[in-house]
Amino acid sequence: MEDDSNECFVSHVTPWEVAIKFALGRLTMDVPYEVVFPKVLDANGFKLLPTTLEHFRELISLPRHHGDPFDRLLIAQAKMEGLTIVSSDSHFAGYGVSLLW
Repeated sequence: MEDDSNECFVSHVTPWEVAIKFALGRLTMDVPYEVVFPKVLDANGFKLLPTTLEHFRELISLPRHHGDPFDRLLIAQAKMEGLTIVSSDSHFAGYGVSLLW
């Protein structure tokens, strides 16, 4: 992520999940949501990765190693786009995606 030659993406799934957790009171942030998304992403050169119908089709074919729908969609996107996921979630390894952390 610190190498400027790498493109860094944040899935649309991430701000969606953060917004839900924030609205439910299960997440607090020192910076307002509207500053994090998109201002902090832009400041760090991160690009938003939209979800597509192809990502949802890939999601359908995934084995059920992981039950979290947000994480499963991140996995489907990484598989389809050939991206590395930055996560410490041990369930991700069962999907054969490239992991960093």
